[in-house]
Amino acid sequence: MKENTHRGFTLIELILYLAISALLLLGVSTFLVIILGSRTKGQVVTEVEQQGWEVSQVITQTIRNSLSVNYPVIGYSSSSLSLAVATTSSNPIIFDLKGGSLRITEGAGGPITLTNDRVGVTSLVFENLARSGTKDLIRFKLTISYLNPANKAEFNYSKNFYGSAQRR
Repeated sequence: MKENTHRGFTLIELILYLAISALLLLGVSTFLVIILGSRTKGQVVTEVEQQGWEVSQVITQTIRNSLSVNYPVIGYSSSSLSLAVATTSSNPIIFDLKGGSLRITEGAGGPITLTNDRVGVTSLVFENLARSGTKDLIRFKLTISYLNPANKAEFNYSKNFYGSAQRR
């Protein structure tokens, strides 16, 4: 009869199991960090893309529905756009850039910000490409960046948006 039967783990087995468990946990946590970083980057890209698309649509529709372009004049470019419109209370409509925000001002009203506080517009240029005697043709370019005060890599994203519209 044997009385030396062991019913537990040896110290080496216990250390080996702990090491294997630690490696598995490290792998899973690294994978989760990568997944969460990718998700954050996707949200940043979506936010910039959506803001750029919406702003481009507003600018394009406003140009198409305007009566004339006050400035920039034919052959010139400007960081703001002034449009004459039929509605007296909204005349003129002005697009401009202030403090990283794209704004629209209708008539004597105060400016309304078109972009949200998560993005900033770093560049805005309007160019009047019309020829004398033709309807105004405005080309615009704007650069939108995700605001990243903590300077984290997953929040770095910027994109140029281009568009053009001719009065109807």
